[in-house]
Amino acid sequence: MGYSLGDFRAAQARIKGLVRRTPMMATASPVTSGPELALKLEYLQITGSFKPRGAVNALKSLPDAAIRKGIITASGGNHGKAVAYAGWIAKTRAIVYLPSSAPPEKAATIKAFGAEPISFGEVWDDSNAEAMRHAEREGLTYIHPFRDEPVILGQGTVGLEVLEDLPDVDIVLVAIGGGGFAAGVAAAIKAVKPSVRIIGIEPVGAPTLHDSVKAGKLVTLDKITSKVSTLSAKRSDQVNLDLIGRHVEKIVLVTDEEMREAARWLWKELGIAAELSGAASVAAALLGKVELPKGARVCAIVCGAGTDGIA
Repeated sequence: MGYSLGDFRAAQARIKGLVRRTPMMATASPVTSGPELALKLEYLQITGSFKPRGAVNALKSLPDAAIRKGIITASGGNHGKAVAYAGWIAKTRAIVYLPSSAPPEKAATIKAFGAEPISFGEVWDDSNAEAMRHAEREGLTYIHPFRDEPVILGQGTVGLEVLEDLPDVDIVLVAIGGGGFAAGVAAAIKAVKPSVRIIGIEPVGAPTLHDSVKAGKLVTLDKITSKVSTLSAKRSDQVNLDLIGRHVEKIVLVTDEEMREAARWLWKELGIAAELSGAASVAAALLGKVELPKGARVCAIVCGAGTDGIA
């Protein structure tokens, strides 16, 4: 499966005015340690992550009758907040299933948007299975966090903005959870500039796409040991594996503690409050997980806000 530049442009037009056009920041300074990075500050997006791009594009792709029935999803937290926001936009019922590992503040934000958070299971996969049963039982529209085409296309608009602000970029570092974000960003960037190298970053304790790409097929993890719920899924989807296998050069792994170290660096040096998943791409660069040639123009996407890395 492949998506054209026109597909991503259409998504960009569909969500315009309902999501924020987030800025790029250069890190070069006399006191900044580590490599020079351009940071795509997607943590400044509405609800604190890139997720509303996909959720709003999915909402705007639905017929009115489906919207009126209500929407439902399962999430480690950020996609759930985005679907709650989409429900608030549409003034319709929204339900979000969360695993017990999701931070309490995620549920609080979901509730603040008028949606209903439901805790179920230990990991996202458990919550997802129950949410899909609930959707079928009540005829609700399920918005998948990383598999649905409108979601992937919406997330890919981040890639378009990266190229608009940094047209000479050589390498883009992007975190991987279920895979929809990395798949969309990589496909959008490659549709415009095929020479850009895309590097994915996953937790050591949840190497879902890393192991799947290595095996050449979808892999279901036996267990998840990472505490970063927003980057933890036991299984991805074939569409994401295909796109990532085609467009992402390689996937590197970082530990929870390495993400915490990067989050602290972002806070100390730049005043950026990134959650652990939001700091994953920066961790890969700062800690030498990926080779960055001298003079290369590198962009790391800071994809989520939070204080779990600096608290």
